[in-house]
Amino acid sequence: MFDVLVAGGGASGFYAAIHIAEKNPNLKIGILEKGKDVLSKVKISGGGRCNVTHAEFDPKEMSKNYPRGEKEILGPFHNYCSGDTVGFFHERGVNLKIEEDGRMFPETNSSQTIIDCFLKEVTKLGIKVITQSAIKNIEPLPEEKGWKIICVKGVFECKKVLIATGSSPKIWSILEKLGHTIVPPVPSLFTFNTKDNRISNIPGVSTYAKVKVLPKKKTATKVTVALKSAPKQEAVLESEGPILVTHWGLSGPAILKLSAWGANVLNNYNYKFDILVNWLPDFHKGAIVDYLMQIKEVEAKKTILRTKAVELPRRLWVNLVKASGINETVKWADVTKAQLQLLANQLTNCKISIDGKSTFKEEFVTAGGVDLKEINFKTYKSKNLPNLYFAGEVINVDAITGGFNFQNAWTSGYLAAQGILSEL
Repeated sequence: MFDVLVAGGGASGFYAAIHIAEKNPNLKIGILEKGKDVLSKVKISGGGRCNVTHAEFDPKEMSKNYPRGEKEILGPFHNYCSGDTVGFFHERGVNLKIEEDGRMFPETNSSQTIIDCFLKEVTKLGIKVITQSAIKNIEPLPEEKGWKIICVKGVFECKKVLIATGSSPKIWSILEKLGHTIVPPVPSLFTFNTKDNRISNIPGVSTYAKVKVLPKKKTATKVTVALKSAPKQEAVLESEGPILVTHWGLSGPAILKLSAWGANVLNNYNYKFDILVNWLPDFHKGAIVDYLMQIKEVEAKKTILRTKAVELPRRLWVNLVKASGINETVKWADVTKAQLQLLANQLTNCKISIDGKSTFKEEFVTAGGVDLKEINFKTYKSKNLPNLYFAGEVINVDAITGGFNFQNAWTSGYLAAQGILSEL
């Protein structure tokens, strides 16, 4: 009989197990991992560097990065946030560095540093790690004395169980049968696929832009993301930030924000929808027409294609000029106002059809999971079942990219550990 069994050998599971064992070394603790290796998501995250957390140290501001769970996770962040995470790793000889965008990585730039830290801790603390032990079922012991976990490697019993299996349809199914409500999972954090000629031949181009997702029908629910001004055209989602042109379409922070905040809406659209891109978010169409008319007077003898009258990557400017029907020989002196209006439309109101999605690097994140109403967020204990706790992405909490999903893992793992300790 284990005192505590952690289902799932990932970030939140290891973090919880370490905190429990440190506080009470006499407890018998085990980690069950279905795969051959533990911490596999930690290994590949951040391009193999592991984006441990984000340098946002204010709990309220931190919580704003969670499309699902913003309200519920605020209290937990007041108890344990990014500064505590930094302290945890520093105490164990792992120093983190802050990058320009606020993301935090180990100074070694290697996720193996984080993995080695965890493996060293579980060895030192005597935590038993059992790999290749996929869970077949979880059953309550009589008289609420704990749980029986049936694995491919055998049957284990424990007083307390922590479910930290991430986005696992199998585990969600088991939890549903036990009496928990599961919010249907949909992908989050993905890039947009398109074969639009204006961007298909310029992969690698990056610029700052505003993006709107247009509704498929008038009754679509209105959602906004980081609005900086009132939208002049109806949109179901809106985001502003860097955009990256890829071989398959569009990526970058502005697109990833839309994919996270609009996870459910875009799933309902079957990932086929139109977006409007304002490549010059400081301008609207009328203002840019006036500006281009001024350029026409000043640069009369130059060709439009080679002038690049606005702050845009040159390859993108060339493509948008061509899309306006202006060929490479046309000079500013010869361009008509009607042509400049077409160019202004391409610059500020560029409509692109999206057809599908792609996973963002290795950052596979899912929206959905155990319904938040059924969790006590002071301890991450189940409100429905005794001796059962949760941590990480198994619950319906997810974040935008930037280290926020890992911070959810650390915070929930820590608080679940404290909740378990209070009852043992």
